[in-house]
Amino acid sequence: MSAKAEHYDVIRKPIITEKSTMASEAGAVVFEVAIDAAKPQIKEAVEALFSVKVKAVNTTITKGKNKRFRGIKGTRKDVKKAYVTLEEGNTIDVSTGL
Repeated sequence: MSAKAEHYDVIRKPIITEKSTMASEAGAVVFEVAIDAAKPQIKEAVEALFSVKVKAVNTTITKGKNKRFRGIKGTRKDVKKAYVTLEEGNTIDVSTGL
């Protein structure tokens, strides 16, 4: 598969946190994805961009928090995360990024 421009619209950036590092020990990688991206689109994009085989895709949507900045109320954006489990023997080095 070749990487298309649409694939870069689906996958925004890798998420590197303590929790995602623990998930990587189980063969999973965490990405921030477009809020309207479906699981088959995410699977296709990861396979095309990183040349790996995807076993499963799990997604979560984190609702944006209400915050104040200098007395002005605002809302952070909603974020969709994709936990991508890879087949045995496949790895992605997220430190190099997209």
